[in-house]
Amino acid sequence: MPSPTHGKFIWCELMTSDMQAAAEFYAKVIGWRAKTMPMPGADGTEYGIFDIRSGDEDCGIAGYMTIPPEMNGQVPPNWTGYVAVDDVDAMAGLFAAEGGSVMQPAFDIPGIGRMAVVADPHGAVLCIMTPAAMDATPPEPATGTPGTIGWYELMAGDGRQALEFYGRMFGWTLDHAMDMGPMGEYLIFSHHGQQIGGMMTRPEQVPVPHWGYYINVASIHQTMEAIGGNGGRVVFGPQEVPGGSIIVNAQDPQGAYFSVVGAP
Repeated sequence: MPSPTHGKFIWCELMTSDMQAAAEFYAKVIGWRAKTMPMPGADGTEYGIFDIRSGDEDCGIAGYMTIPPEMNGQVPPNWTGYVAVDDVDAMAGLFAAEGGSVMQPAFDIPGIGRMAVVADPHGAVLCIMTPAAMDATPPEPATGTPGTIGWYELMAGDGRQALEFYGRMFGWTLDHAMDMGPMGEYLIFSHHGQQIGGMMTRPEQVPVPHWGYYINVASIHQTMEAIGGNGGRVVFGPQEVPGGSIIVNAQDPQGAYFSVVGAP
């Protein structure tokens, strides 16, 4: 029987060409506070953490790092999500056996956990991780808190096939399907009964299957102004979605795709 955390999104990470510029951009646009630390096992390489204030503590929301030299020219700046799994080695093997692929075999991050990079059968990339046991973890901010990741969205090669695949991998289930007319179905999926994201067959103008990550913001229009005023670019929106929230899809100055969701 999988544990309650198996299949839970636990982290998001930005790979960028300029850590300092990324830290400044997201501080101004999202309000994150950035800090860096030496990366375990990597001489001179730093890893960044984006924090928000939760009560009296800083709460890490996401990470950021420079694209490794061996990946330069192969991957653009991008955001990637991490999903907790009970056994990362077994799960990587299951991804491969079920038609997906292992982009980077499982490896240890001292003091953090063991992770692998995988892709689903249509090529959308995710990280999976078995976190290391920790004595204490900071309390999670309340759902919807500005600065937290509020929604996980897959532009899939085939939405229904993707939902079936991730159901086998992570236990995700269909909450309900929304009819979007010519664009097809939007499949809202749940983890242990809680809605966490949506999947749909990608439109023709979306070049490849991929995951996207929506950051909660207090004001969508102020955030749009901050995106444009700090070198980013809005590529879609603002668009109202069911429930009354507004979404915007954007790129940061280095080209990484991200999204925000908030009140009008």
